[in-house]
Amino acid sequence: MWKKEDAKPQEAAEISTTSESARVSSGAAAFIGQGIRIKGEVSGKEDLFLDGFLEGKLDVSGATVTIGPNGKIKADIVAREIVVSGSVNGKLMGRDRVQLLNTGSVVGEVQTERLAIEDGAMLRGKVETGKPLGKSGEAANSAAAGGGSAKAGSAAAGTAI
Repeated sequence: MWKKEDAKPQEAAEISTTSESARVSSGAAAFIGQGIRIKGEVSGKEDLFLDGFLEGKLDVSGATVTIGPNGKIKADIVAREIVVSGSVNGKLMGRDRVQLLNTGSVVGEVQTERLAIEDGAMLRGKVETGKPLGKSGEAANSAAAGGGSAKAGSAAAGTAI
């Protein structure tokens, strides 16, 4: 028999994975699993958990992207926040934060306001942290004064820049 209480809208479903090491936000609106391969451009406005393969470009400027432990990404990523526990080869532009978990690896360029790297994570490439500089004139003045925020090279695991 149908009851009025049964008709209540359900809360957002939590995403579960078979991998215990995956740290998945229950607020992740979209999930791309391990068996999915994408070549091309992906864009959107929702949080995304990506545990498959992506080659191309990913743009979710106002949302969070989480690369799962099985994720293999060969793409440029633009997001508000990027969390990496798989492997990424490309340019990461995380407006607020980029976090590399202990199973994560990044080869390429990272631009973000805040960067966190756990022990065991691997980062190889160019890193720019801190608040973005305004116009190109400010960047030239800051760099000439030795106050630029760009850091290049490899960062050791367990380092917060």
